[in-house]
Amino acid sequence: MKHIRTNQFLLTILLVSSSIFFSCGKAKKSVTINDAEVLHQNTDQITQVIIYDIFSPPVASRIYAYTSLAAYEAIRFAKANAPSIASKLNGFKQMPEPDKAKAYNYTLAASKAFFTVAHKLVFAVDSLKPYEDSLYNVFKESMDDSTFQRSVSFGESVGNAILLRADSDNYAITRSMPKYLGSHEPGKWRPTPPDYMDGVEPYWNKIKPFVLDSANQYRPGPPPVFSKDTTSEFYKNVKELYTINKTITKEQTNIAKFWDDNAFIVEHNGHLTYATKKITPGGHWIGITTIACRKSKADAVKSAEAYALTSMGLLDAFIACWDSKYVYNYIRPVTFINDEIEKNWDPILQTPAHPEYSCGHCTISSAASIILTYLFGDNFSFHDNSDEAYNGMARDFTSFIQASEETGISRLYGGIHFHNSINVGKVLGKKVGYKVLDRLQLK
Repeated sequence: MKHIRTNQFLLTILLVSSSIFFSCGKAKKSVTINDAEVLHQNTDQITQVIIYDIFSPPVASRIYAYTSLAAYEAIRFAKANAPSIASKLNGFKQMPEPDKAKAYNYTLAASKAFFTVAHKLVFAVDSLKPYEDSLYNVFKESMDDSTFQRSVSFGESVGNAILLRADSDNYAITRSMPKYLGSHEPGKWRPTPPDYMDGVEPYWNKIKPFVLDSANQYRPGPPPVFSKDTTSEFYKNVKELYTINKTITKEQTNIAKFWDDNAFIVEHNGHLTYATKKITPGGHWIGITTIACRKSKADAVKSAEAYALTSMGLLDAFIACWDSKYVYNYIRPVTFINDEIEKNWDPILQTPAHPEYSCGHCTISSAASIILTYLFGDNFSFHDNSDEAYNGMARDFTSFIQASEETGISRLYGGIHFHNSINVGKVLGKKVGYKVLDRLQLK
C-alpha cells in the first residue's frame, strides 16, 4: 500500500503564483496554502497507516483522538477566541501558548503537533516521512526561516504536551496483560470462526476516558438471559437474526457489507490464508467528518475542531462499549447457531473477535452522529464514499443520524449482533456523544 501521494497533495493544497520575494538573501516563491486541506491530507495519511499497521478499532480511535486534539490545540490560535479543548478534558495539563508578539504559521504548527504525536502512536513512522518532508518543504517556500522554525517548535511543544497525557492513560499497562480466551460456560463468549482468535482489547475499560467520569458511567444493564427455551427473549433474538439471514435481500447484504469496517478479515482459500485490510469503524466516521468539512467548506480551525470532537467521542464510546462487552462476556450469534441450530451456518460478515454485548459499531456511530449533527446540522446530506477505496462502495444519506441508524441495522443483516444489542449500543453511544458536548459546554 502506498502512503505517500506527494504530487496529488501538492496539486490539492497549493496555488503557486509567479511572484518571488527574498528572505535572508534567498529567493522564495509566493505560495497560497489551503489550510483546511492540509489537515484533511494529514488525517488521511494516519488512516492509511492505521490500515497498514492493522490497528484494532479501539486502538485506532486512540490514535485519532490524540493526533486530532494536538492539531486543534496548535491551530486554534489562528482564530480569535477559539477555546482550548484539552483544558476541559480529563488529565490534560495546560497547553503551550505562542508568543503573541511573534508571527506563526498555525497550520504548520498543527501539522507538526499532529505528527509529533503520531510518531509515538504508530509503527510505520518511516512511511510518513516522505509525506511530512514534502509538506514541510512547501511551508518553507512560503515563509521566512525564523517563522518556519518558530512554528515547528511551537507545534512540537503542543504535541509533546499531548503525549504526556497519552503516556499516563494506562495504554502501556494493558499491553502486558494476559490474553482473553473467553469461556465455555453456557451463554458466554468464546472465540469464533474462522480462526478462533483471542478477544480484542479485553482491558480497554482501563484506558482513561477524555470526558466520561469512568468507563462504566453509562454501563447498560445485562443482556437477555441465555436460554435454549424457544419462548425466551434470548431465543427470539437468535431466531430473528437467523431468519433474516436466511431470507436476506441484495439491499440488506449491501448495507451489511458497506458498514463492515472489519479491520482485519482472514480469508482462506485451500491452504492459503490471507488478510483483507480495511478501514476501521472509527476510521469510517473520521472519513465522514472529512466529507462534511469539505462539503460545508469548513475552515481549518472548524475542521480541526470537528476531527478533535468526533475522535474523542469515538474513543470514549469504545471505552464505554468495551466495558460492557467484557463485563457481560455475551455469546455471539454464530456460536449459538452452530451449536444448536445449524452446524455450518456462516453470517454474512465475519464475526469480530470480541464479545457480542453491546454492539460496538452501533455505539461509536451513534456518538459520532450526535457530535457531527451539532457541528454541521440536523439535515446535512452527504455522499459517503469514505470507504470506497477499500470496499468499492458508496451510499447517500440525508443526515448523520440516518447513517448511524443504518450502521446499527447493518450488524443484524450481517449476522453478528442481536437486535437488542444494537438498540442498547445506540443508546449508549448517544449518551457518550451528548457527554462530549456537555463537557465542552457546546449544547
